[in-house]
Amino acid sequence: MSASFSFARVAAILIKEFQQMLRERLTFAMAIGVPVMQLILFGYAINNDPKGLPTALVAYDSGSLARSLVAAVQNTGYFHIVAQPATEVQAERLLETGEVQFVLAIPPDFSRRLVRGEKPAVLVAVDATDPSAASNAIAALGQITPLALAHDLKGALAGLQPREPPFELRIHRRYNPEGLTRYNIVPGLIGTILTMTMVMLTSLAMTRERERGTMENLLATPVRPFEVMVGKITPYIIMGYLQLAVIILAAVVLFEVPIVGSLTLLMLVIGLFMLANLGVGFTFSTLASNQLQAMQMTFFFFLPSMLLSGFMFPFRGMPPWAQGLGEMLPLTHLLRAVRAIMLKGASFWEVLPNLWPMALFLFVVGGIALKRYRQTLD
Repeated sequence: MSASFSFARVAAILIKEFQQMLRERLTFAMAIGVPVMQLILFGYAINNDPKGLPTALVAYDSGSLARSLVAAVQNTGYFHIVAQPATEVQAERLLETGEVQFVLAIPPDFSRRLVRGEKPAVLVAVDATDPSAASNAIAALGQITPLALAHDLKGALAGLQPREPPFELRIHRRYNPEGLTRYNIVPGLIGTILTMTMVMLTSLAMTRERERGTMENLLATPVRPFEVMVGKITPYIIMGYLQLAVIILAAVVLFEVPIVGSLTLLMLVIGLFMLANLGVGFTFSTLASNQLQAMQMTFFFFLPSMLLSGFMFPFRGMPPWAQGLGEMLPLTHLLRAVRAIMLKGASFWEVLPNLWPMALFLFVVGGIALKRYRQTLD
């Protein structure tokens, strides 16, 4: 053996490694795809300053001064009036169901009291379950208060141009009065932790059997594909509920996050979510040829779930195409349902719009997993 350094031998090893890399097409695709996905998501989809937030307007006073106030609120760019209910009760219902994030209520005597210099109060109710999504919009309201009616208080009304704002904005943060971020983060952690563990553990378990050669023994048995799926998934559902018990105990005891709604309904919703993610893990296990590829596919699914679901960044701050992708992910709907149950006390019918997308996702990925497993049997 020659003791001198050989560029030819190094080149041979280099070529061999490139050939091996190209043989594992899935691994090579993941190595290229993950950075590209990160660039696209962080560059185009993520926005910490959401604008055009859905707002309900309850205008008991439709005079020129009230219209000027509404126009000033809209001109900030943070508020988009999508509904004009007749009463505050109807507006609060829209806020509770998540259809709007703000309610602007102008009192019936707004113009009269303002002309008299009585400084009328305007109510702004905020869905504060996600404080970061509403913080900049609330700050913008404070800036427009002194200037909203500057163009109207002229001529005979010029004497009403005070040093203080001519009206008062009373901001009520619903469901999270103190604006605590842990009320948003801790419920979100339930979904993100379960997403990672359910998908990863299931995909690794099935792929490990293939690597160790025990899959052949399983295929030799008369067990049907659906029975294999149920048998493989059930232990991880139990493990998921154990994880959930730890998280909820920590949320209540350590972080003092309230659970206003039904704990049974919460368990039901999270159970459906776990099934959906276990179906993803089962599907990945039929695609991956080794545990490394299973881990890579888990990360490829987990990253957009975490970024596009509204857990780390405001969902309404993302562009429409990113919101469309986010609506396809079960984590997006779980976060809405969990926050609604824990912080708003939502009922089954109120969280149903977030249940059927998770059920549909489970049906699709479950069907793909069964089809792929039958191909493995053949």
